[in-house]
Amino acid sequence: MSAVETIRGPIDSSALGRVLMHEHIFVLGTELQQNYPDFPDRWDEQARIDDAVAKLRDCKARGIDTIVDPTVIGLGRYIPRIQRVAEQVDINIIAATGIYTYNELPFQFHYMGPGMLFDAPEPMVELFVRDIREGIAGTGVKAAFLKCAIEAQGLTPGVERVMRAVGQAHVETGLPITVHTNPHTGSGLVAQRVLAEEGVDLGRVVIGHCGDSTDLDQLCRIADAGSYLGMDRFGLDLLLPFENRVDTVVELARRGYAERMVLAHDAACFIDWFPERAKAQAVPNWNFTHISDDVLPALLGRGVTEDQITTMLVDNPCRYFEAA
Repeated sequence: MSAVETIRGPIDSSALGRVLMHEHIFVLGTELQQNYPDFPDRWDEQARIDDAVAKLRDCKARGIDTIVDPTVIGLGRYIPRIQRVAEQVDINIIAATGIYTYNELPFQFHYMGPGMLFDAPEPMVELFVRDIREGIAGTGVKAAFLKCAIEAQGLTPGVERVMRAVGQAHVETGLPITVHTNPHTGSGLVAQRVLAEEGVDLGRVVIGHCGDSTDLDQLCRIADAGSYLGMDRFGLDLLLPFENRVDTVVELARRGYAERMVLAHDAACFIDWFPERAKAQAVPNWNFTHISDDVLPALLGRGVTEDQITTMLVDNPCRYFEAA
C-alpha cells in the first residue's frame, strides 16, 4: 500500500474506500468572478461552501468515501476554499496539478521555456513537481495526481507542451495522470502515444470521458494499451443518454474489462460555465449521487456483479494511486 495525499493530509491507499474518480468541487473562471461577480450567477462564497458541504454529505451518505478532483489551472483551482469544505465533511478530497487547455497556454508560458524568447527548461515541470513535493501555494496540500487535456482541436502546440510536461513530471515523481479527452476524435489514443513517448507508464493513466462513447473497438484499444477507461460522465445525458452509458459499461464488463474502468460524473458542486437554473433543467441527474442512486442498480440489474462494482469503485482507484 502507498500513502495518498488528500486535502486533509496523507492516507493509506487502502483507506480510499469507494471512489468517484473524476469530480469537481468548484469550477470557476476566477477573473470573470472577480470582475463580474453576478455573471452568470451571483457568487456568494459562504453560500457556495455550505452548498458544497451539503452535496458532499449526501454523497458520503450513499457510501462514497473519496472524491478525486482534477481541478487545475484553467478550471479555477483555489485550495483554501476546498480546505474549508474538507474540514466539514467526512469524505476524502484528492487534489491535482496540471493545466487545462484545449489550445493555447496561459500567456505566462508563451515566452518562457524550451526554444522560447527566454530559453529555459520547461517551467511547467518545475511548477507541477513543486505542487507534488512541497504543496500548493503555501497551503501544505500536496497534489496526488497530474491532469492535462486534449479536445477536438487535437494536439495543438499548447496542448502538446502541457501533455509532455505532465509526462515528465510523472516520470520524475511517479504520480498518476488523468487526461480529459474527446473520444469522438480519438484523442485518447493520441494522448497515450504522446505520454508513452515521454516514458509514462500507461497503466497509471486514466483516459477521461471514455463513457461519452459507444465505440467499443476504440475503448478496448485504449484499455488494451494499459490505461483506465474513465466512464466518468454519468448524468451528462445531453452528450450520451443514460441507457447507452450503462450498456457500454455492461458490455465492457462482460468482455472482461472491469479491471480497466473507473466511474464518476464529472459533476461539480458549482460550475460557472452555465447559468445554474438552466443546467439543472438540462441535466437534472448531473450530480454526485446519480451513480449510487441510479447507475449501480442499473448495472447490477443487467448482469454486472457486485465484485465488478467493487473492482471499478475500490480496487482500480487503489491501484491507480499506488506507486509503480
